[in-house]
Amino acid sequence: VQLQASGGGLVQAGDSLRPSCAAPGRTFSRYHVGWFRQVPGKEREFVAATTQDTGTAVYAASVEGRFTISREHAKNTVDLQMDSLKPDDTAVYYCATTSKTFSAPQLGVRARQSYSDWGQGTLVTVSS
Repeated sequence: VQLQASGGGLVQAGDSLRPSCAAPGRTFSRYHVGWFRQVPGKEREFVAATTQDTGTAVYAASVEGRFTISREHAKNTVDLQMDSLKPDDTAVYYCATTSKTFSAPQLGVRARQSYSDWGQGTLVTVSS
C-alpha cells in the first residue's frame, strides 16, 4: 500500500496540528493503521493506532489525552489530531499499515515490526 503523510508544520507550544495519511487508490478498511514518530538518533516510536476489526484507538502514554486518531471514511484518510503540542512532540511523523491478524490487536498495533507499509513522513516542529 502506497501511503502519503501530510499536514506537518511549525507551530508553537500549545498549538494544534492535524497530519493526515492517505492511500490513493486503496481503502484503509482492510488494515490496521498506525502513526509513529522519530527524531534523529532515536528509534522510531509508537504514537497511536486504530485497529482494523473494531476501529479501536490506542495511544502511547506520552500522547494520551492530547492526540486523537480517526478514520475519515469520506476522505479515505487516517488523521492524527494533535492538540496541546509540546516541544517534545517535535519529530518526523510516519503512518503505516498492516493486514496482520493479531491475537491481541491492541497490543500488536503498538509494535513497529508489525507494519509492512510506511509513508514518507511529515515533519512536525513545536517551538517553545
